[in-house]
Amino acid sequence: MKRIYTSIDIGSDSIKVVVCELFNNRLNLLAASSIKSKGIKRGLITDVDEATLCIKQAFEEVESMLGITIKKVIASVPAYFVEYSLVKSEIDITNEDSVVTGKDVSKVFLQAIQNNIAVNREMVTILPVDFKLDDKSGISIPNGLVGKKLSTRAIMVTTPKKNIYSVLSLLESIGIEVIDISLSSIGDVCAFRNDDIENKLGAIVNIGSETTTVSIFNKGVIVKSSIIGMGGKNIDNDLAYIYKTNLITACRLKEKFALAHKRHASVSDIYELENIYGEKIKVNRFEVSEIVMARIEEILNLARKEINILTNKEIEYIIVTGGTSNISQFENIVDEVFNHKATVGNLKLLGVRNNKYTSAVGNVIYFINILKLKGLNYSMVSNEDMENLSTVKKNIINISNESMLGKVFGYFFGE
Repeated sequence: MKRIYTSIDIGSDSIKVVVCELFNNRLNLLAASSIKSKGIKRGLITDVDEATLCIKQAFEEVESMLGITIKKVIASVPAYFVEYSLVKSEIDITNEDSVVTGKDVSKVFLQAIQNNIAVNREMVTILPVDFKLDDKSGISIPNGLVGKKLSTRAIMVTTPKKNIYSVLSLLESIGIEVIDISLSSIGDVCAFRNDDIENKLGAIVNIGSETTTVSIFNKGVIVKSSIIGMGGKNIDNDLAYIYKTNLITACRLKEKFALAHKRHASVSDIYELENIYGEKIKVNRFEVSEIVMARIEEILNLARKEINILTNKEIEYIIVTGGTSNISQFENIVDEVFNHKATVGNLKLLGVRNNKYTSAVGNVIYFINILKLKGLNYSMVSNEDMENLSTVKKNIINISNESMLGKVFGYFFGE
């Protein structure tokens, strides 16, 4: 049966909304929109009215593509002052046949978080590290197994309440029900997870517009993260200052003309733009790329240092993503800074190849994992609306139990 899921990522540069369909264990993109942000700074809502208009526009765009009204969504919340705590719990399996069900999984997590959340904080999600059933440990998926006692070790993710309530209240004010919440970093790892990183310690660097998030993952579970106050907008500011032009023109110059590494840039490639004095000027690709490369190199070096601060263990993989990673030749500067130990993320869903959609798509996968672990079937649109949707077969993400299931579990424990 087809199931529809919507996710929103509220960023400083743009509001991203994606609508996906899960059918035959494959995730298909139905629609995606990206609207320039207003009223949002460093991922936080600073002007409710402006932010509301942008979010409405993002939803209206995907609704016009699909011909239905979006009423439910998974939302990313700001990661400022996020905390990760190891929690443990154990419950008795009370079923007559002693078979572990999704209800048992919910129960063991509820017990794990009980009395562990500070008064001024709210839980974003709880991420299982592993399960133990009687004397058998190291279980990733306990559902369907037979035993008397189920225990878990998990990472509880919390943020200040204002981070969550500001997003929830805004979306609810425009008639959107928030079904679950997540962090962009959790979406990132879900979007890129594969067998190669399942049992490794690694990092994901997401270069956004105004900030860069560095997250450490152990066996696919986020354990630490930090935010660097620098992103793609710093590149725009550099170009705008040097060429005396506005930020819109500078951003276009970065995205359409610049290379992330000057190695393959030519002085004979010319771009004409207008400065703030109304003068037409010509710039060459080598010079522009040199400016862009310098700032990207600085951001990546800060991220590399931050990884070393967050963990003293050997990192086995580094993935760099975010909208800035779409700049041409970006992989060359990543190779240079990380000495060939990092890769640029590749979002494998046709129609949203742009890495700015990574978190939004990944959080759909995150939510699907929750449902599987709980043994639930759920769709965010009515049966009538599903009948009106015709899927263009654009798939390319397979949701396999082995690589995806049981790694994340959101806060919505109810049926």
